Parts: sequence; C-alpha cells; structure tokens
Amino acid sequence: MIKKVQIYKRDKYNMLTVEVQGKSLVVREISDAWGEECHTFLSRPEMLAWAESRFQADRLEGGEAEREAILEKFRSI
Repeated sequence: MIKKVQIYKRDKYNMLTVEVQGKSLVVREISDAWGEECHTFLSRPEMLAWAESRFQADRLEGGEAEREAILEKFRSI
C-alpha cells in the first residue's frame, strides 16, 4: 500500500509530495520551471537531511516560518 503525503501545493504545477512505498520514501517535486524530479530515500533520516539542506529560509518566500512548516510536515512522516 502506498501512502501519499502532500508537503505543499502552491498551484497545479508547483507541489511537493512524499510517497511511502514500503521501506522507501519517494519525494516528487513538480515545478513549472523544471518539470518533475523524483528523489528516492531508503531511510527517514536521509530524507530529513535532504529536506533541511534543500529548504533554506533565504530561498523561500515565507522565510523561516515557511521553512519550519515544510520541515514539520517532513518530520511527521
């Protein structure tokens, strides 16, 4: 069974989801600029380390508050 968790969705073309597929975690990043990118992680700590390095407050529109909200959703998986 696949469990799908939506991290954020700004519009039809900009979203990030995580699919829990047994032991692996598949992060799907869909962007109107780059298309779709998939990242597969074999452990939760590996995924969290990627998320912390990927989402930095200075690159997000909402700053530190948006970053913490995104990271909290990753931690809840």
